[in-house]
Amino acid sequence: MNRRSFPDFHNAPVPSFGPLDARLLIVGLAPGLKGANRTGRPFTGDYAGDLLYRTLAEFGFAAGTYDRRPDDGMTLVDCRITNAVRCVPPENKPTPAETKTCRQFLAGETSALRRLAVILALGRVAHDSVVAAAGGRAVQFRFGHGVMHTLPSGRRLVDSYHCSRYNTQTGVLTEAMFRAAVAMARAAVDVAT
Repeated sequence: MNRRSFPDFHNAPVPSFGPLDARLLIVGLAPGLKGANRTGRPFTGDYAGDLLYRTLAEFGFAAGTYDRRPDDGMTLVDCRITNAVRCVPPENKPTPAETKTCRQFLAGETSALRRLAVILALGRVAHDSVVAAAGGRAVQFRFGHGVMHTLPSGRRLVDSYHCSRYNTQTGVLTEAMFRAAVAMARAAVDVAT
């Protein structure tokens, strides 16, 4: 359906973005219809990307200029971005089956990142997918904004509410709250070996 409605969009699974030797992995929910689904790069083309990339640059995880398009010259530094669900879900809400199906890709992503020390999960769906992909049980790792967990692998998991426009407009997440979560991830990366 999206291919018919938006034939010039990427309209395919959105690949991860950033270096494979990154110590920080950011896991979002899913590509936005008119953001990553349009551009083919995670968090590129919508408000969530505006806030995310600006904050990453502030904490030294990004360099260059973000301009809502994949050829803007923005690069990630010691950071990689992926999503719990790889394709834009119908009505912007992934089903449990989609999330479970895509978990194999998330597990493969975390396995491929040999230096990975910290994961920043943006939202509960991302958090639950990270925990399941790491072999943990949700009851052992409860989601909470600004909470840090140690996964069975020894990697640290930092939780944040998703940086969507909806969350920021409703006050669920303020820019200060988001900055604090990224600062927590930065501190955890800095002490990782």
